[in-house]
Amino acid sequence: MRKLFKIAIGVCAAAGIASAASAGSATANLGISASVAATCTISTSAVAFGAYSGAQVDASGTVTANCVIGTPWTIGLGTGTGTGATTSNRKMTSGANTLSYALFSDSTRTTNWGNAIGTDTVAGTGTGASQNQTVYGRIAAGTVPAAGSYSDTVVATINF
Repeated sequence: MRKLFKIAIGVCAAAGIASAASAGSATANLGISASVAATCTISTSAVAFGAYSGAQVDASGTVTANCVIGTPWTIGLGTGTGTGATTSNRKMTSGANTLSYALFSDSTRTTNWGNAIGTDTVAGTGTGASQNQTVYGRIAAGTVPAAGSYSDTVVATINF
């Protein structure tokens, strides 16, 4: 019986009967693509000075940038909402009263942090992870304004 089976296989092969495995093949290249947009997000934690009694008060907060790897960015801080405020002389308000303060990008509080790109903003390059930038604030020693709860809102803007 084994001999008969071997003979049948040999006859099929000789007759050109091919198996599915040897039916032939062809190839084509499948293109794959994607794009990643340069994007960033920004978040903040407040600068809380606490009580002011006429002596200099320093405090700090944080602006956090999170950008796609390799994305260059700059962060600017606006003037705030106090009437007559500038980026170098911001003003907290309590009713009609004001309390001046300044924001800096360095711990020695000598480099003003404003919103003129290339002049007084902070720059970096995205890493794909959160990058914390400390905001250093100062209320200079001076006259104590009227009693009250003083506040301001400064807009932090990331440009990329």
